[in-house]
Amino acid sequence: MNEFTITLAPELVRLKRKKTEPMEYNMSSPKLYKNFINGEWVESSSGNTSENRNPANTDEVLGIFQKSNADDVAAAIDAATEAYKKWRLVPAPKRGEILYKVAQRMLDQKEPFSQQMTQEMGKVIKETRGDTQEAIDMTFYMAGEGRRLFGMTTPSEMENKFNMTVRQPLGVCSFITPWNFPMAIPSWKMMPALICGNTVVIKPATDTPLSVANLIQACHDEGIPPGVVNMVTGSGSALGAPIIKNPNVRVVSFTGSTEVGRKVSEACATDFKHCCLEMGGKNVQIVMDDAKLELAVDGALWGAFGTTGQRCTATSRIACHKDVVEKFTSMIVERARKLKVGNGLDESVEMGPAISQAQLDTVLGYIDIGKKDGAKLLTGGERLTGGDYDKGFFLQPTVFGEVTQSMRIWKEEIFGPVLGIAVCGSLDEAIAMANDTPYGLSASIFTQDVNNAYTAMRDVYTGIFYVNAPTIGAETHLPFGGTKETGNGHREAATACLDVFSEWKSIYVDFSGSLQRAQIDNQ
Repeated sequence: MNEFTITLAPELVRLKRKKTEPMEYNMSSPKLYKNFINGEWVESSSGNTSENRNPANTDEVLGIFQKSNADDVAAAIDAATEAYKKWRLVPAPKRGEILYKVAQRMLDQKEPFSQQMTQEMGKVIKETRGDTQEAIDMTFYMAGEGRRLFGMTTPSEMENKFNMTVRQPLGVCSFITPWNFPMAIPSWKMMPALICGNTVVIKPATDTPLSVANLIQACHDEGIPPGVVNMVTGSGSALGAPIIKNPNVRVVSFTGSTEVGRKVSEACATDFKHCCLEMGGKNVQIVMDDAKLELAVDGALWGAFGTTGQRCTATSRIACHKDVVEKFTSMIVERARKLKVGNGLDESVEMGPAISQAQLDTVLGYIDIGKKDGAKLLTGGERLTGGDYDKGFFLQPTVFGEVTQSMRIWKEEIFGPVLGIAVCGSLDEAIAMANDTPYGLSASIFTQDVNNAYTAMRDVYTGIFYVNAPTIGAETHLPFGGTKETGNGHREAATACLDVFSEWKSIYVDFSGSLQRAQIDNQ
C-alpha cells in the first residue's frame, strides 16, 4: 500500500492485526537495523553504521544502526511533507482508530519491548515495563482525542452570527528524544502530533534507537500510512541542524539538556517554528519534622536511585528539618547501602548501570566536586568493579550529608545516583532552598500538616509538585513540564500538549444577509 486517501481511511483502520514475534538476537551476528522512511526500512546513504551495546554488559551488541546524514534527514522530511497533504484530511476519529490499534499492538508486545529496553539502556525491568506502559497509556489516551479535539462555540455580539474555534494541524514535526525514557517520551511527542493530523520525523538518542524502532514498527504494522512516521538514527551533532532547520519542518520538540535546548530554541526562532523544550531539573524533596520518616525515606530512595538517578525529575536534593535530619540521614544511608545493583533483567536488582562511560565519568566528577566543596560523603561514591561489574557502567548509590546551598552538587544537575542532604529550620527556609536553582521541574514535601502542604504547593516554583510522594511518578493525563530553565512554557502529555501540535482557528459565520461590523454596529 503506497498511497492512502480519505476514502481508504476506513479500510486502513480495519486491517487485521498481524502477529509478530519478539525479536531474537544472534550475538555473533547482530541484527542490522535501518532507517524508516516513507513506509520502508532503508539503509543510510552514508553507508556507515554504529553498534548499540548493553550498558550492563558491553560485550553484548543488541544491533547495528545507521549513522545517518543530512541527505537521509532530507528524504525523511520530504516523505513526511508529501504524506501530510493527505494525512491531515483523514478524519481525526479515523486517525484515532489507528492509534487504538497501535496501542493494542504495543500492549501485546509489552514484555519483549521492555526486556529489550532494559538491555539497551540499563534500567531495571520493572521500570522498563513502566516505560512501555506509559507509551501504551499515552497512545490510548491520544487515540481518544480523535473523537474530541475540542474547540468551543461562543455567542456572537451580533445578531444572526455564529462563532467557534477549531484546531488545525501544522505540518511536519521533528523530534529529538533522549535515552532515559526511550519509548515513553517518543510517544508523548508522536501520538499527539499524529492525532492532530501532523506527520513525524524522529531522531532517537544514539544510545537507545531500538526502543524507538519497536515503536515505529508497531505504527507500521497497524496501518499508519507511508510517510506519516519516519525515523532516522545517528548522532545529534550530525543530524541536529538538518532536522531542525529544514524549512518544511513546522514543529520541533526536544528533550535533553538546557544547554542544547537553548540552541534548539535559537534555531527555531528564525523561522518562527513551534518549539517545545523539556530540559534539566534539580528536584528537591522537603522533609518536615512531622513527616512519616519511613515513607519519606522510601520516597527519597525511589526518587534518587530509580533509573539510576537518570531522570530529569530525579530527587537529587533533600531539604530536611533540623529536628529529624539526623534520624532521616541514618535511615536513608542504611537503606542505600543495601540496594542491589546489577543487570536490570534480574528481577531482584534495584538499580542498574549508568547509560555510558561518559555519563559515569560525569557522575564521578560531580562526586569529586562534592567532596572538594566540603560535603560529607556518607555512602557510595565509587565505581563498582569485579565480576560482571567490570563489563558495565555500575556505580554505588551515593549519599552526601552536610550539603549547603553554595555547593555545586546542590545547584547543578548531575543525572546520576547521587543524593545531597541539607538542613532547614522551617518551612519558609525549605521553600527558599527548593527555589534556589535555575531549574523548576519537580518538587515534593513530606508532612502531616495540611497547611504546610498547601503552602509548599503554592510557593515552590515548579511545574510538578507532590505531597507525601517522591519527585518522580508523573501520569499521562496531567501536563508534564517545568519552569525557568527546565522548559519554554509548553507542556507534554494530557490535553495541554495539543497546543504544541495544533494551531487555533477562530471562525465567524454571518447568516444575517447584511454586512455587520463587530465593535462598530453594536455600540
